[in-house]
Amino acid sequence: MNILFVYYLPSGGVETLNRQRAIALKNRGINCDFLYYQKKRDLVNHHEGRIFITNIDSEIQHIIRDGNYTAIVITSDFQGLSRFRNLGYNGVLIYEIQGLGKEETAKIELPKISSFISKNADAILVSKTPHILSILKTIPDLPPLFVMNNCIDTEHFGYRYEKSGKNPIIAWIGRIEENKNWHEFLQIGHKLIHEYNPNIQLYLFEDPTLSLPQEREKFYKVLKTLNLENNINLLSNIPHEEMPKFFSIVGDSGGFLCSTSITEGFGYAIVEAMSCKCPVLSTKSDGVSNSIIHNLTGKYYNLGNISEAFIEAEELMSNNNLRNHIRTEAVLHVRKEFSMDTYGSEFRKMMSVLTKQS
Repeated sequence: MNILFVYYLPSGGVETLNRQRAIALKNRGINCDFLYYQKKRDLVNHHEGRIFITNIDSEIQHIIRDGNYTAIVITSDFQGLSRFRNLGYNGVLIYEIQGLGKEETAKIELPKISSFISKNADAILVSKTPHILSILKTIPDLPPLFVMNNCIDTEHFGYRYEKSGKNPIIAWIGRIEENKNWHEFLQIGHKLIHEYNPNIQLYLFEDPTLSLPQEREKFYKVLKTLNLENNINLLSNIPHEEMPKFFSIVGDSGGFLCSTSITEGFGYAIVEAMSCKCPVLSTKSDGVSNSIIHNLTGKYYNLGNISEAFIEAEELMSNNNLRNHIRTEAVLHVRKEFSMDTYGSEFRKMMSVLTKQS
């Protein structure tokens, strides 16, 4: 069985998901190919299957014709549903939702595009994101809905012992844009450096090709205003296979991953950090509710409450018993809830249902 996964560009959480599920589905006899409309950087991480990068109809038509795909999964691009039908694809067409920005945006956009999805898609695939699921329940006449947790290969993406420095590291991963809420991360870092430990280092992992120039200009202004230039390290486009090393170093340094997102559909960086024994402090963004259980597998703070974030961060860094408990439980939780085997099994069941219907 061949499946084609389609997304805008090979970056971010969807690209991570594609690489992870390619491994999971290969174990179930499913071959995966990947079509991205464009790339904005030279680095494209290794996928198990073939990678195509094009947004030209004739080239896409050729890919469809030669691929013999039982199903095509289109993530986010709802207009792509009719496009692929018009290009001659008659197999199973699945629309995948992996976050739609802020919850308020999703409440507006999903009903708007629902008729388009109903007309062109055979099914909807969505991760266990509570606000997305609650919105979908209010929309009538949608195609069959399949819900499954995303997966992570913890056998290859896990803790690695690395010699860490003396200073605690607080990491942040994302695009320098509004929803990822970089401004709040800098505020939290500033407060911890000035009121808890002046030697704290801030590691910001990002893809500079995905931020707007005006947003980057604003970022550097805030950095200067908060006098954080000597405490921050910008790490751009780190290859995925190197991230377990960085997460492990952050965890062993006494620091943590800080996720400040306004809304997260899933939050791959959080699950990846947890699998590497790097504790996480996060906003209560909806999609991370499957991964973080407060004071068991991680910690929460309320969006915008810098003082609360400081208190939770300080406890996470100073209370060694709690910290070690969270690091241990987080690894166990990720292995159980986001297993490759479960994802492969659920995806295979979905395909059995859809191929019988078609």
